[in-house]
Amino acid sequence: MNRQEILTSLNSHSPTVLIIGGGINGVGTFRDLTLQGVDTLLIDRCDFCSGASAASSRMAHGGIRYLENGEFRLVREAVQERNRMIQNAPSLVQPLPTTIPIFKTFSGLLNAPLKFLGWLEKPSERGGLIIKVGLIFYDAFTGKSRAVPPHVFDGRLSALKKYPRLNPAIRYAATYYDGIILSPERLTLELLLDAEKEGDHARSLNYVSLVRVNGDKVTLKDEVSGQTFDISPRLIVNAAGPWIDGTNRTLGLPTQYVGPTKGSHLVLDNPELRAAIGDHEFFFENKDGRIVLIFPLFDKVMIGTSDLPIEDPDSARCTEDEVDYFIEMVGRVFPGIMVGREQIVFRFSGVRPLAYTKAKNAGQITRDHHIQEDKLGNIPVYSLVGGKWTSFRAFSEQATDRALAFLSLPRKADTKSLPIGAGKDARAIKTDPHYTRGEISEMAMREKIIHLDDLLLRRTLLGYLGQLTRLLVEEMANALGDSLGWDGLQKKAEVMCTLEILKDRHGVNL
Repeated sequence: MNRQEILTSLNSHSPTVLIIGGGINGVGTFRDLTLQGVDTLLIDRCDFCSGASAASSRMAHGGIRYLENGEFRLVREAVQERNRMIQNAPSLVQPLPTTIPIFKTFSGLLNAPLKFLGWLEKPSERGGLIIKVGLIFYDAFTGKSRAVPPHVFDGRLSALKKYPRLNPAIRYAATYYDGIILSPERLTLELLLDAEKEGDHARSLNYVSLVRVNGDKVTLKDEVSGQTFDISPRLIVNAAGPWIDGTNRTLGLPTQYVGPTKGSHLVLDNPELRAAIGDHEFFFENKDGRIVLIFPLFDKVMIGTSDLPIEDPDSARCTEDEVDYFIEMVGRVFPGIMVGREQIVFRFSGVRPLAYTKAKNAGQITRDHHIQEDKLGNIPVYSLVGGKWTSFRAFSEQATDRALAFLSLPRKADTKSLPIGAGKDARAIKTDPHYTRGEISEMAMREKIIHLDDLLLRRTLLGYLGQLTRLLVEEMANALGDSLGWDGLQKKAEVMCTLEILKDRHGVNL
């Protein structure tokens, strides 16, 4: 069904389950529920995968540093899910060699026991011995799947031979494997489209917001036309990420489930740094104890990330202080490579939907996930709190099993080995900025595009890779507008709105 057909169908046919939030957890749950034959509607007030899920570090990873917190179950689950992502979406998620430069040998041995006893908020720098032990555990969690090779541990001379631009003060360099998500937005969209192929019981709408609740009726608003309509679901899944508590307040539920933190990144056009890292991510501890990364993003380099408390998720922007921090951190590992503001082609900032806690150090807040249940009259509301991008399938499975139990329905299908995208996801790796009108028309017809920024920031990599010019934005607006029936005024309005989004949220001034 197209957008208008879905909106029309809702006037006479309410869904059994309403999912609020079109990020990875909401879309993953949408796919799992529709595979079971459950009549499900997913909505997002903006575009799909335009919030927290779009601002990730693009890693499919187990989170080796969480071993130090004693979160073995979380790491084991995430490593297994990483392997499944690589196997189920091979053109979108691929093995990523990750190198840790190590400057000490014995430091950090007491981190884990002191954290367990609650006596340590800010850990000491991890040395070679503790990292080696962690990598042995990490490899063990991979199991028999052999989705990625085991780790390699190099001494100083061997490491400098492999990476001659590395800081000569290092003592070791350890290389292990995680995964790179080439396009989180594309992966989310392919999951969504796979779900809708299950039949008319799978309906999804972007740019539809929650307005209010009255009894068992939920009022929604189509942000495109301005029209409102009522539905009566039997179950609501709140997958709004960092906006979970705000969504619950709209539902009349005063909750405090989320304590979000902000994470920012820069994308650099720095051929020297790109050549120095090769195809490896460099994942290391900065001087302040913050875990940071230098990441190969096609022909560009992504660096990040911060971990700062934030109250309003909509206000998340990459600040100049964060830019200074990121530029300075590169010098700790590659002191001979100059990084400057003029090399920044894109910046982005997102908000992690972490569980609310009173922990002083944001880095110590768990990345685990759980479901909070409330009641809206007779309607259960499941809030999907926390989680990692990598673990979306397992979290979605947990939410779906909970919903099936409430609805007294059996599980019909499993998602552990289910392919994603059925081979149509090659567009995720297209880095050529030249799109034909035919390609744009196909995306407009198939991929639920409503606005120009949907195309430039989420259906393609044009924005992230710094390939946009004012002329290209206008050309894309004309081509997309012709496919969507925009007149000249709407095309111009879409261009101006997109230019403002690029400037305000991403530091791109065209």
